[in-house]
Order: sequence, then C-alpha cells, then structure tokens
Amino acid sequence: MRDEQGRPIRKVAPRLAPADAGIRLSKHLSDQGLCSRREADEFIEKGWVTVNGQRATLGQRITPTDKIQVAKQAQRAQESRVTILINKPVGLVSGQAEDGYAPAASLITPENHWAGDSSGLLFEPKHLRGLAPAGRLDIDSVGLLVLTQDGRVAKTLIGDKSDVDKEYLVRVEGSLSDEGLRLLNHGLLLDGVPLRPAKVSWQNEDQLRFVLTEGKKRQIRRMCELVGLHVVGLKRIRIGQVLLGDLPTGQWRYLGDNEGF
Repeated sequence: MRDEQGRPIRKVAPRLAPADAGIRLSKHLSDQGLCSRREADEFIEKGWVTVNGQRATLGQRITPTDKIQVAKQAQRAQESRVTILINKPVGLVSGQAEDGYAPAASLITPENHWAGDSSGLLFEPKHLRGLAPAGRLDIDSVGLLVLTQDGRVAKTLIGDKSDVDKEYLVRVEGSLSDEGLRLLNHGLLLDGVPLRPAKVSWQNEDQLRFVLTEGKKRQIRRMCELVGLHVVGLKRIRIGQVLLGDLPTGQWRYLGDNEGF
C-alpha cells in the first residue's frame, strides 16, 4: 500500500504483551479456591472457561483487568467429586501399590462401606476414578487416611500453605526427659530444617499425643528417635475438624456435605 504521494506505507505490528506477562489462568483459578491447577486445566480443555468472552486456552496468562468466567458445568463437576475417609490398618500403603503391598484404596468396596456412614451417598465405581491420597500414613501406622477426587480438598490438606493440624496417638518405649518433651514441642530439626512448633503431651504412661501442622516422611518416628524414644504404635485420630471417630479398622465412609477440614 502507498500514500497519496506514492510512498510505501509501513505496517507496524501491534505491540503484544510479553509471553510472561500476568499469571497463568490455571494458577489464578486455583488461587481463588475454585479448583486445583490440574482441575483448572481440565476445565479449560473442556471449554468451560472464558477470558474476555473468548474460550481460554491451556497455558494462557491473564492480567488483573481480564474478565474470567467459569461455566456452571465446572461447578457441577466439582460437586460430583467425592472425598473418602478410611481407617487404614497396618500393612497397606497410602498411595500406589509398592513392594508387594496393596494400596489403601483397595479397601474401597461396597462390602467395606461403613454401615454408620451418614452422608447418604451410595458407592459407585466412578468414585474410584482419579481418587488420590491427600497426605500419607506409613505402612506400619493406622488410622484416618483421606483420599479425594477434589483438588480443593487436596490443596487444603497438603498444599504448600496448608496449616490444617493432624492429631496422633503414639505408643512409645524408652525414657523421655522434660527437656526431650520440650524439644518435641519445638526445637528439633529434620534433614537440617527446623520443624514447625508441635503440641506434644503425655496421654498416659506409655502413650504420647502429637498435634502437627506438617507431615514430613516418618516425621513422628524420627522426632521420637531424636529424643531417645522408640515408636511401637502410631494412630492418626483427627485431621482438622474431621475425627476418625467410630469408623472401624479396614472400613471407609464418605465425607459428608456438612463436614469440612
């Protein structure tokens, strides 16, 4: 194209925002508590998210002025996802089968569904799809284990910023000094990293009660070793506001709509 004097007109390309401008849409949705990042990507792939009226794309970045809308299908998908509570016995691993040991999820059968479950939900095979542990219990530990399809629950319990406390009854052998008890409450390091403050007290003459807000691998057992104790039994009885309660060993129930961590 040329101007009135016959000179060529130079086209100037529109200035685009840098590729790293803004934040990822999936992170924004997760930060808003709407879903996990993985679920956000799933919603985006299905066309359930728009940015300024246009269908969003995977990896898309947004700025504070962008208008984000999430379709009702996404909300319905979230509402259909279940969270399951298991009273894990010794000998099962929390996640995938390993070294010949079965996963705790293998207990989730109609036969093991606790008769005292008040959620009103009936077992369906689809409830096993995408079910993953939100936290772990060692193979030789027992008690409350959470498995969920809901990324929001997983983020609440094991996200980087999670501060949900977990309560354990721990049977020990050995002698514990007053200084050792003080260190269990605050002052120990694992792998060179200071542990968050805990609440540790005697439950009875051979059992301690631990309340922690973190869950490093074999943390309680390692803490006890540092103060000269040997753990002979460990049972998790509470996660946040959810109690193990009367749930029998080896059985499971659904998290009810009226419950939350």
